[in-house]
Amino acid sequence: MAVVATGFFDGVHLGHRRVIDTLVSFARSRGEASVVVTFWPHPRTVLQNGARELRLLTSLQEKKDLLLSLGVDRIEVLDFSREFSRLTAEEYLRSVVKERLGGTAVVAGYDNRLGADQCGPDGIASLAASLGLECLTVERFGAEDAKISSTSIRTALAEGRVDDAARMLGRPYSLHGVVVAGNRLGRTIGFPTANMQLYEPLKLLPGNGVYCVGVETLGGHFRGMCNIGLRPTVSSASVRTIETHIFDFDEQIYGLDIRISFLRKIRDERRFGSLEELKARLEKDRLDCQQLQQELP
Repeated sequence: MAVVATGFFDGVHLGHRRVIDTLVSFARSRGEASVVVTFWPHPRTVLQNGARELRLLTSLQEKKDLLLSLGVDRIEVLDFSREFSRLTAEEYLRSVVKERLGGTAVVAGYDNRLGADQCGPDGIASLAASLGLECLTVERFGAEDAKISSTSIRTALAEGRVDDAARMLGRPYSLHGVVVAGNRLGRTIGFPTANMQLYEPLKLLPGNGVYCVGVETLGGHFRGMCNIGLRPTVSSASVRTIETHIFDFDEQIYGLDIRISFLRKIRDERRFGSLEELKARLEKDRLDCQQLQQELP
């Protein structure tokens, strides 16, 4: 027997967490398993609804890890296909929640939409009752809830407002990938960088600029600064790169795992007149980051 919550839960932000916390506590009070049903790939990629512009806040593995850290007992990842997309809310509750998962109850957020008919919370509750399922709706806590959404977080990140995104996520936004070889120019001016290739190509990159970041690699935690952008001073290419200078660090990490957590934007990316001018600005960026990191908790 299980209590089930359904959604894509991209970002597992504070709004999602209220649903998950309710799910976990409700399931435990009934002595049942808490189950989150999510989907992969994102419905927009299957339905071609703005798929080219779609960028994700969490990879599938990141989403699983975050949900499990909140106490969820089990995660069911359903393949989102065109056939699956045609299921109505009633068909989904009956065939997936009740018959496949052994669900006895569902938890829905105040803005939940379910099935091809986009059934809202009241409709979900009515359908659940007709199928013998209990339904618990998580009401909106306050006006601030309405401002927390995956869309508003994506907007904040695209504008470089990583601190605003962190407040909505309940944690700093991060990128996860592997360190790949670059052109090693940074080393020649005293700022060697770790160049990252993302594990999830659809992850959203914050807007171009220089950021104060936390770094996880080699099993340790470090501080640094990260440039996202086109490197206009040294390149005419149109490919965005992710380059991180790690403070007080001189290890060889090519081919190794790295995670970058964004704390604050320092400045926009810009083109400098020479490498000497770029180096001078990077020195200032490093001091600005180190000062900021002393002030952060």
